[in-house]
Amino acid sequence: MAEPGKYRLNPETLLYEMEKVPFRTRFGKLLLVLLLGAGLFFVYLWLWSYVLGWELPKTTVLRKRNAEWVSRMEEMNRWMDRADATLEGLSLRDNRIYRNIFGMNGIGDEVRESGFSGTSRYDELDRAGASPLLLATAKRMDALTKKAYVQSLSFDDVAALSKRAGDMASCIPAIPPLMTAPATYRLSSPFGYRSDPLNGSTKMHTGMDFACKPGNSIYATGDGVIETVRFELFGYGNSVMIDHGFGYKTRYAHMKTIYVTEGMKIKRGECIGETGSSGRVSGPHLHYEVFYRGNFVNPVNYMDLSMSEEEYRRMVEKTAAESSNLMIRPHQRVKL
Repeated sequence: MAEPGKYRLNPETLLYEMEKVPFRTRFGKLLLVLLLGAGLFFVYLWLWSYVLGWELPKTTVLRKRNAEWVSRMEEMNRWMDRADATLEGLSLRDNRIYRNIFGMNGIGDEVRESGFSGTSRYDELDRAGASPLLLATAKRMDALTKKAYVQSLSFDDVAALSKRAGDMASCIPAIPPLMTAPATYRLSSPFGYRSDPLNGSTKMHTGMDFACKPGNSIYATGDGVIETVRFELFGYGNSVMIDHGFGYKTRYAHMKTIYVTEGMKIKRGECIGETGSSGRVSGPHLHYEVFYRGNFVNPVNYMDLSMSEEEYRRMVEKTAAESSNLMIRPHQRVKL
């Protein structure tokens, strides 16, 4: 391959002859052109950016794209504002209405508002130099997702319990715990503050006292499961606690005899034992308590003391005929 060069006119021969250009000369010219080009380019950048104060085309494109994404994130945050307001309304309705109807405890804000655990969840965004808006949006999206998930689980629980809503009427305590025959008992102490019959001090009486002779049959006031059976020398003495579900429980204390055991299913009107004077008492009686969602409530609101003896007797006889527990306790004789 011929070396690069250029043709010159030879005045003697009047012919064009090739004159070779040294490599050093060619390289120097090329280097000079590159240096001049780079210098002109930097002068252009200096004039564009510092003298005229204009942005570079690429910077303009990136700034425009960044503005578009910021706008999208702001719109996403406005959408999350609306979603959060909707979830807040659902959570209030859930705690105050749905869960309350079925005796379920409300879900606390600390559970609903919690985000996803783990401090390393957003490390990748931190390392990438994410803007505060992007980081805050990501955290808020996670918290909103968790809140929606908790609400979904709550509705699942309510829906499952609502399928048993037909059982609710038979589970809620609704009858007196003793047969309503005339002159078989008297209400010796109502619910509320009273003077203690043993020491005279004023204290809260958490139930109702039915003064009666020992040996009267005690009946479950609603369907449920025997939660505890206690035999104590003091306090409640011999007592039974029934869990009726839907937030309700009842306790029957100072019993003489107990016919049930823990875990046994019980029906309203089924005999669970006999009245007595066990525990800390001043005389034979039945102490009856009603709990709703862990709090003592006035039992008088959960019974009809005007219920006729005949109606009560029919209910007890029907329950005794239908109950399978009588087969488990063949020694039991229900006293009417």
